[in-house]
Amino acid sequence: MIASMRFLVFLLVFANLLFFVWTQGYFGASANPDALRLEQQLSADQITVVARGEPPVVAADPTPEKKALDSCLLWSELPIADANRLERLLAEKFANFKAVRNVVAGSSTYWVFIPPLANKSEADKKAAELTRLGAPEFYVVQEAGPTQFAVSLGIFSSKEAANERLDALRAKGVKSAKVSERNAKAGLAAVEARGPDGQADALRAAAAALLPQLKPVACKVPAL
Repeated sequence: MIASMRFLVFLLVFANLLFFVWTQGYFGASANPDALRLEQQLSADQITVVARGEPPVVAADPTPEKKALDSCLLWSELPIADANRLERLLAEKFANFKAVRNVVAGSSTYWVFIPPLANKSEADKKAAELTRLGAPEFYVVQEAGPTQFAVSLGIFSSKEAANERLDALRAKGVKSAKVSERNAKAGLAAVEARGPDGQADALRAAAAALLPQLKPVACKVPAL
């Protein structure tokens, strides 16, 4: 009986010893339950921990740079010489402004006429002669002035049309008629200047000093 008890004690001690040896890794196993998983990882040394229990921080998109506000000023019906002066001012002192010029061509009318006669009597004789020759649409100028007692044979918007009338009159025998330009209007320009809003007042003041009779108006800046 005593021998049996000693044998059981021996078995328990031996079993505990075997368990201790196994847990210490002497039989090739590890006491760390995660050791096997670590051995199965590929390139574990290249893994970088970016966060522990927190979502990664995403870089915000850069805020787009705000474009400076533009101002648009328009000077219209400028004589060509004044438009040139205004553009020189912009180029020399307001280089941040872009200038755009638009030109309206000048206009003229052309008069087919017989030069003024000496007096009303002579003018009436010429009118009677024109009637006899079959000249259309004429009248004697009665108003006082340098063209009084001239005979008007038509006013035309182009020189070509006036010359056609003159040729037709000469074909009828009217020899003293001629063509002259009248009411000539020189070409005009409009200058638009677009640039930084912060310099618009300075530009207005400088342009007013240069061309005091002309005032700019605001023009529309295209939306971005």
